[in-house]
Amino acid sequence: MKALRATWTLFAKECRLEFRTRELLTATVVFSLIIIVFFSFAFDPTPAESRRYGPGLLWIAFFFAGSLMVNPSFAREQINDTLDALRMAPVPSFAVLSAKILANLLFLSIAEAILVPVFSVFYNVSLVGIVGRLILVLVLGTVGLVITGTVFSAISAHARMRELLLPVLLLPFLTPVLIAAVSTTISLFGDARELDRTWVTFLAGFDIVFLAASWILSDFLAEG
Repeated sequence: MKALRATWTLFAKECRLEFRTRELLTATVVFSLIIIVFFSFAFDPTPAESRRYGPGLLWIAFFFAGSLMVNPSFAREQINDTLDALRMAPVPSFAVLSAKILANLLFLSIAEAILVPVFSVFYNVSLVGIVGRLILVLVLGTVGLVITGTVFSAISAHARMRELLLPVLLLPFLTPVLIAAVSTTISLFGDARELDRTWVTFLAGFDIVFLAASWILSDFLAEG
């Protein structure tokens, strides 16, 4: 109960900080929208090309949005030595990490809720009949992206040029997630509009493994 209370308190703090200014959320959404709209006008894809290549572009936009979203998670805690105060607080280290994971998951989910309808309109991809299954894929892929991104944000918090370092660290680890998410989304957008259960199982397994690893390594991550 103590860990849950600490997680909720820290999660609420993250939400208050972000929704007070909405700077990070706004910048992330605008950046991702530019990617989606720019490529729509640059290539003018046919409906068949949109269903085939659109999911890759969509998840690339999610990847960059996630990288921007998780990057300040621990870096901004260095202001006024807040990160040191969190380390000395009588709360489990995983409570700090899980609160940031939940906050980043919420922020990125809001961004995705805006981006997916825009993608559907500009790329002429119908979401009718697949919304529930698409949400499942988005949740599994986003959870994997956020968990991995938040962990590496903690690792790179003290590094120089961490804004450039984080995407470089993330890409090798998230490549399997992106491949699985793109493949599953392509199968949903295809003529059969089926859910590829193999890739869905892979995404769920990835999320479980990395969540367990973040819990095991939370004490080491807290030490910086």
